[in-house]
Amino acid sequence: MTRTLGVLLAGGASRRFGAQDKLLAMLHGTPLILHAARTLMAAGCSETVAVVSSEAVAALLPAGMRSIRVAPDQPMSMSFRAAVAHAQQCGAGRALICLGDMPRVRPATLAALLARPQGSAACRLGTVRMPPVLLDARDYEAGLQAQGDAGARGVIAGLLSEALIELDAGEASDVDTPEQLARLR
Repeated sequence: MTRTLGVLLAGGASRRFGAQDKLLAMLHGTPLILHAARTLMAAGCSETVAVVSSEAVAALLPAGMRSIRVAPDQPMSMSFRAAVAHAQQCGAGRALICLGDMPRVRPATLAALLARPQGSAACRLGTVRMPPVLLDARDYEAGLQAQGDAGARGVIAGLLSEALIELDAGEASDVDTPEQLARLR
């Protein structure tokens, strides 16, 4: 069986959220980061890690989820490259990469990605390709080339439509502003 690393990207700067780190903001009585973290932990990956830039976020991670530290105020690609590098170094055949600010991703979506027999896969909302992403080891080198705020965009742009899992608008919601968080409440 292929070893799968579950990765939660949680190293962003939360610039549009204001003074508070959005991942620490409460959603239904729970810090935002824990919604995505718990869903990823339940997915059945061989190991789970979170790429974080904040000690406060790292302290909230569930037991069994290790943290990988990145410097604060770096572009999204820095966290993504750190995740891919860790997957490569630990010999994972694939990495399931989720975002800490997408609290409504369903376990069934992660299961559908993990059920892919081979190759990379991603999600989509209509024609827009997006995380979560299942990155096959054959695509790690391409992932390590990510720049700026692109993250997995370069890798998933070339995926065939059969490698895409449809999300609904609620599940695809991410939180970048206090107003977006309020709409999820």
